[in-house]
Amino acid sequence: MAVKVLFREGNELRMRVTGEGHTSLQMLRERLNTHSDIEYANYFPGHPELDDPEFYIRTTGADPATVVKDLVAAIAAEFNGAL
Repeated sequence: MAVKVLFREGNELRMRVTGEGHTSLQMLRERLNTHSDIEYANYFPGHPELDDPEFYIRTTGADPATVVKDLVAAIAAEFNGAL
């Protein structure tokens, strides 16, 4: 998953995600929104042939990049354990 940070300030993070489909993005969005440190998380797909999806994340005070990294690591470990 290639990620480019577009905006990062305080408890907000906006990033562009390349090379991922709706399945993985929906899973990430769902896990983020059930995390106790997340106030709001959503992704915006844009035009399917022209734009890479963008994620917007707002936390309740925690560092959003740290929350995302930890959550992605937990999801990867889940899948690695399933094999």
